[in-house]
Amino acid sequence: MNSFQSRRDMLTTAGMGFGALPLASMLASETRADISATAAGIPHRKTPAKSVIFLFMEGGPSHIDLFDPKPLLRQLHGQSLPDSFEKPVTAMGEVNSPLLADKRKWKQHGDSGLWISDWLPHTAKCADELAVIRSCWSKGINHAGGVCSMNTGSPIAGRPSLGAWVTYGLGSVNENLPAFVVMQDTNASVVNGNRNWGTGFMPALYQGTAFNTSGNPISNLTRPKNENEFAQQRKLGMLDFLNRRHAAERPQQTELEARIAGYELAFRMQSSAPEAVDLSAETAETQSLYGMDNKITETFGRQCLLARRLVERGVRFVQLYHGAGSKWDSHSAIEKNHTYLCKQTDKCVAGLLQDLKQRGLLEDTLVIWGGEFGRTPMSEKGDGRDHNPTGFTMWMAGGGVKGGQTIGSTDELGLHAVEDRLHVHDLHSTVMWLLGMNHREVVYYDKGRPERVDQNEGHPFTGIVG
Repeated sequence: MNSFQSRRDMLTTAGMGFGALPLASMLASETRADISATAAGIPHRKTPAKSVIFLFMEGGPSHIDLFDPKPLLRQLHGQSLPDSFEKPVTAMGEVNSPLLADKRKWKQHGDSGLWISDWLPHTAKCADELAVIRSCWSKGINHAGGVCSMNTGSPIAGRPSLGAWVTYGLGSVNENLPAFVVMQDTNASVVNGNRNWGTGFMPALYQGTAFNTSGNPISNLTRPKNENEFAQQRKLGMLDFLNRRHAAERPQQTELEARIAGYELAFRMQSSAPEAVDLSAETAETQSLYGMDNKITETFGRQCLLARRLVERGVRFVQLYHGAGSKWDSHSAIEKNHTYLCKQTDKCVAGLLQDLKQRGLLEDTLVIWGGEFGRTPMSEKGDGRDHNPTGFTMWMAGGGVKGGQTIGSTDELGLHAVEDRLHVHDLHSTVMWLLGMNHREVVYYDKGRPERVDQNEGHPFTGIVG
């Protein structure tokens, strides 16, 4: 039997283990430090962008009805896809369905003259802030693969999310709030669930923290009335000690380390989070700007306003899912579907951009809008559109992005990206670049293998800054 003990073993066993409580506190400080200094020299260059708000329209909004008008589609309405266009592989397989013209009224907006349809009248007022990317594409043909691809770069689950990579690379600004926050507009499950904001092979410490859809955004944050702060600290200290002793024997289970960090963060959040999520502190004018005075826009408006308050307080990455449960999916009745969803989001998104700008936060905050893919020019079920991952639109604003520009293009029917094609890997690389990171140098070693956000395939589109 070995008669020698390490200092950690001695602290663990002496006095029923209470000697290890100071050690647990020191280890907690080290854990918090790890997340804010993950790699030397990051950020690699000085940039305006410090945080991200990703507005994710789950289900696939139709680019050819919103941002990418196609006059030829109207001319060929009801006809088959011409042989001169490469036939795609579609989710429902109805490639030979007749072409479906849009019914939108299109106008050029702002000094830049960006084309935006009448479905987004409020967003149109912010045209000069938008860099509209018409040439996006991915390999995710269905919702599971598409949502996974847009979030993690791969249509197959198992890789870290973009938010996790950003948090890993840049760390947290405010140790009393989560670095990565996720909200969704309904209680329906986003396709793939929490894997969309998970960490894959990275430590679970970098995963997103999901806020509630309704009511108090953060559950169980208030200390029980019959418990004072000292009693709570002792209880959490003992829990931390037991968890760390358990984790020390199981270093491969990073979920436990994340749970430990979560308890520590929850304790610190008790002083900061209630103020951060208290929307009653906002003026009636500000709440109205986000559409919180209207039943249709209230839910998403509330979340957009929360997103602004969070980045204002140092949260690094906020992702809002609208249409949770693939509500933007419009295989039939696209007019009814998109009309309602645009009404739910348009004013909220425009309010967010306007509020960020008037507070001087838009330059610091990169706002991204888009879904997992677009829609086909061919009809489905007569009045709907199928999934289209081969060419679709997203936009970015703020964070040093040059507004009022259109990047890339799709073919004359909006089916395939043809000019300045940007794969999801390129989009992710561009986001990292706008945040000051060389994505090739933000590396995580998984079983000795260097892993990067773009799987060594992406290139940042630097022209987005003008």
